[in-house]
Amino acid sequence: MSKSYQIAINEVEDETIISRSRFICYLRPCDSSAEAKAMIKELQQLHPQANHHCHAFLTKAADDSQGYGFSDDGEPTGTAGKPMLLALQGGGIGQVCAVVVRYFGGTKLGTGGLQRAYGGSVRQAITLLQSKLKIAMVHKTLACQYSQVDDVLHLLRQVEGEVLTQDYQQSVIFQLAIPVDNLTLMQDKLQTLSAGQLQFNQTD
Repeated sequence: MSKSYQIAINEVEDETIISRSRFICYLRPCDSSAEAKAMIKELQQLHPQANHHCHAFLTKAADDSQGYGFSDDGEPTGTAGKPMLLALQGGGIGQVCAVVVRYFGGTKLGTGGLQRAYGGSVRQAITLLQSKLKIAMVHKTLACQYSQVDDVLHLLRQVEGEVLTQDYQQSVIFQLAIPVDNLTLMQDKLQTLSAGQLQFNQTD
């Protein structure tokens, strides 16, 4: 993860009625396709009488082309999942899954109408979505003397890093997670603290 980005932190349920069809949009935090599938299955069981359960999800940043998926679930190709995905990406919030449950109201909307309905349903729900910044972290290994542990931990707190693991042997070996934006600062502080002795061993 090379840069920080906004991620979803709350659940949203928002209903729109268009030409007597009900479009119920659910948004939830989601960081894997398995989590998205579990949400879709749950809503299929919650709404067994619905005509469609269309979805789109982002497992990474909103502008990351790797972590996404979508489905029209029986609607004409390109009329549901893709407009929903574009709405999610346009919202600028990553790690979120959208499922729109449709109860058909008897009036066909046509392809353009469906695209507007599904995309609009997600865009409207996004206005209720809350987010937080997910800080990009880099993993580093650092070996230091026992006498230097307190100083290293103090520096780590200053740069808002965290200890992943610590192994006490002849020296102390830390696995650290450090915000990408503060990595150079941490390296500089280590150099100053130890007169150049302390350096990161490797990047995971």
